[in-house]
Amino acid sequence: MDTKLQQIASQFIDAPQDIAVTPLGNGLINDTYLVESRSNSIVLQRINRNVFAQPHWIMENISRLGQHIRGKAANTVHLHIPEIIPTQQGNTYYRDEEGHVWRALERIHPAESRNRIQHDEEAAQIGFALAHFHRLCADLSPQLLHDTLPGFHVTPAYLAQYRQLLAQPISNTVDDEFRSCVAFIESHQNDVDILESAKNRGELKEQLIHGDPKLSNFLFQPGYHQVVSLIDLDTVKSGLVHYDIADCLRSCCHDRESNHFDLSRCEIILQNYLAEANGYFSIKDYDYLYAAIWLIPFELGMRFFSDYLNGNRYFKISEPRQNLKRALAQFALSDSIERQKTNLQQFIYDLRNRYL
Repeated sequence: MDTKLQQIASQFIDAPQDIAVTPLGNGLINDTYLVESRSNSIVLQRINRNVFAQPHWIMENISRLGQHIRGKAANTVHLHIPEIIPTQQGNTYYRDEEGHVWRALERIHPAESRNRIQHDEEAAQIGFALAHFHRLCADLSPQLLHDTLPGFHVTPAYLAQYRQLLAQPISNTVDDEFRSCVAFIESHQNDVDILESAKNRGELKEQLIHGDPKLSNFLFQPGYHQVVSLIDLDTVKSGLVHYDIADCLRSCCHDRESNHFDLSRCEIILQNYLAEANGYFSIKDYDYLYAAIWLIPFELGMRFFSDYLNGNRYFKISEPRQNLKRALAQFALSDSIERQKTNLQQFIYDLRNRYL
């Protein structure tokens, strides 16, 4: 075992000679490990300082969110939020000699993440769990939390960054896949400000959102379809719930073999989300649902392609063209959503009539 990892883990857990540290998960931003000893197991993470310029803000946000949710009546909370494990000195994080910030979180156990949805009941639980998280956060003022990622999900800003990168000398190979990404972005560039414009007009309101509710961040009870936790709270901040809903659907409804958007699964997730959200979702919120569902995979595709242009500095890669391939997959998913626009809009309209 890496002696440095063992030394870092020993900052959070007793009996360092008994510690076993193994990689955990497949996240694209932070490095995550499972730390096990005879008496305990925790999740250890190195926070990516290239992404999060103020890692201590993340810890303050997670602490405040956890206190808020744990302060509610136990019978009204159906998600377990991981608690921060302090260092031996009582701090919420440890900074190593190279300046990297490490933190430890409670391991939710027994629980498991899932890479694919195989049952409708799983999809239904995801929809409920995301809306339940939004409901739990709805009365926590966004002003009390730090903005850990300024500009996150502001699609017009991502477009501006992309244009700046494209205007610079290009070291990447300009082949058919490269040109396909450029063409897709250019053909849809006029659609990127729809949510931000609606927010600026006061038609959509911000509240606390998760920021990254992908499938692997929902933890299920082993052997059952029940979601018991929503993890990876680094991006909790003020934003539009539409970003969370759309990103969740992007992750859960993406057939990665065909890049097809699974409309039937989307309908299950949306129906269960809106059943739990009934009461705080307005007519205008419904009006912009389709736009968000289309926009988020387009935005992520543009971010992948921009990172490819910029030397792959943000998202982890295993081969040089991986971010280009990721971008193409997201653009194909956006295209699949657009081709099912009529059916999806009709379903949203029917749900609006049911719940309003």
